[in-house]
Amino acid sequence: MDRVSAHFPEAVVERYVDRAGGAWAVIHADSLPKVAAFLKNDPELEFKLFGSMDGVDRLHLAENDPRFEVIYILYSLKRREHVRFKVRVSEHKLVVPSLVPLFRGANWWERLTFDFYGIRFDGHPDLRRILLYEEFQGHPLRKDYALRDRQPLIPERPIKDIFRGPGTSGHS
Repeated sequence: MDRVSAHFPEAVVERYVDRAGGAWAVIHADSLPKVAAFLKNDPELEFKLFGSMDGVDRLHLAENDPRFEVIYILYSLKRREHVRFKVRVSEHKLVVPSLVPLFRGANWWERLTFDFYGIRFDGHPDLRRILLYEEFQGHPLRKDYALRDRQPLIPERPIKDIFRGPGTSGHS
């Protein structure tokens, strides 16, 4: 992250080391695409492997403004190391730039984070729920999601079963 801080001093909000010894950086959301592109394309870094990403709801933490974080982990085969960074997102503006144009591997992760936290990714080519059905109300990994609420019942949809043939979903 020293190289990122040197090239984009306005992009890095904060740097710290977690209790396991991992170095982290907090990046401004609007600087995310250029920082990620730099990490991927700089010949000395080459963080070309999109490892993972996830959301964090900081609702019950002492310092919880902004409420959400989106965490990114990239890996460099050349350097054999990970880089960890995050962007913080206000619950009033739940939008982060998409990294799908830069890392195709971000597609599934962004859809998952949208599905479970409601964070939108500006520029994503197909942002829709990935594990929950479209009529599902709310985002179940938010800390204020009511565990005892009931979801709306929807009719069973016919499924084309390519392995066993027709009739496996109750429809012929």
